[in-house]
Amino acid sequence: MKLADNKSTLSFSNGSPQVELPVYQGTIGPDVIDIRKLYAQTGMFTYDPGFMSTASCQSAITYIDGDKGELLYRGYPIEQLAEKCDYLDTCYLLLNGELPDNAQRDDFHQLVTNHTMVNEQMQFFLRGFRRDAHPMAVLTGLVGALSAFYHDSTDIHNPEHRNIAAIRLIAKMPTLVAMAYKYGLGQPYMYPQNNLSYAGNFLRMMFGTPCEEYKVNPVIEKAMDRIFILHADHEQNASTSTVRLCGSSGTNPFAAIAAGVACLWGPAHGGANEAALNMLYDIQKQGGVEKIGDFIKQVKDKNSNVKLMGFGHRVYKNYDPRAKLMQETCNEVLEALGLQNDPLFALAKALEKIALEDEYFVSRKLYPNVDFYSGIVQRAVGIPVNLFTGIFALARTVGWIAQLNEMIADPEYKIGRPRQLYVGSPRRNVP
Repeated sequence: MKLADNKSTLSFSNGSPQVELPVYQGTIGPDVIDIRKLYAQTGMFTYDPGFMSTASCQSAITYIDGDKGELLYRGYPIEQLAEKCDYLDTCYLLLNGELPDNAQRDDFHQLVTNHTMVNEQMQFFLRGFRRDAHPMAVLTGLVGALSAFYHDSTDIHNPEHRNIAAIRLIAKMPTLVAMAYKYGLGQPYMYPQNNLSYAGNFLRMMFGTPCEEYKVNPVIEKAMDRIFILHADHEQNASTSTVRLCGSSGTNPFAAIAAGVACLWGPAHGGANEAALNMLYDIQKQGGVEKIGDFIKQVKDKNSNVKLMGFGHRVYKNYDPRAKLMQETCNEVLEALGLQNDPLFALAKALEKIALEDEYFVSRKLYPNVDFYSGIVQRAVGIPVNLFTGIFALARTVGWIAQLNEMIADPEYKIGRPRQLYVGSPRRNVP
């Protein structure tokens, strides 16, 4: 961060003195106005619901240009990482700032692989949940409970503890997600297998049983790995900001990540792909492809509460770059599994075509987003809809950890304390 050539001057119509505010430049992206001394100089705060115009931190991890439809991890375009790297390479990059060389790659992959098992007592902890509990409720509890099982790495201010916690979380999240899934089914848990890839191991823990050998489908393995890469980080979104805010109090890394999992559960955030697929199910019940026209009319009707889920994005005002990659993966998976003619997927393709061609959606830049395609892929693979957000949490864990580590290492970091515009009753006395 460096000072810009220009300064910002804040003037008041009531004759109060002007205030000069520094302007800082990042590597790329908009400049920022430094308002840290605003209250001390004026007695006023800024008002920004949703923090739409507020930079809460400095970060060197992820950059998004919503107008261009660009997403960079540590400067690398997401398209290149998805094509040339696997998820653990991406994890190394997010955590360390650079892609690994061959030796670093082998060591990191082996380190994560060696920590995929969880404490055996986690099985007994699981038994406290109802079998029909939502997987995200279970996962929130399991991640938070890690600090009780691995209390030798809970000092957030100790770099070694943070590194150990990071590896443990990245390695154990697939195991925990699979355990939550198996618990709901009443099936035995599948232990990790060290000779498989990160994505392949997850698929085996999810869909394998002790009855027979599970063979990983390479197309599905690649698809899951790509889903993980595309969801690994996404700048200062709601869950990442939650992890940073939670971690700013000095709580342990497992608790901070559990807070991120809980935030991600919301349908406007991590639950978006679940909402997109549920929308497809609703259209299917109403008559499928033949009823798309009626559904689109409802979406366009301002008096209707019907929403087009899985299209458009809060940040991207162009095509979500992750969606293009996920679209390719979606087509590969459907072809490999012989599902091109599945009614639900035919419906999804028809809806996609309309959204890409209809002037109403094109003019509003309501392009299909990553949630639309990832939901279709996961459904094709056999992942239940209520576990979609759990997969998202698994993938995003490394981004949360990288952001948390960056915040702790920032000399300017303080405990988060947003201000407010109070609109309640003025001071009064009890009669």
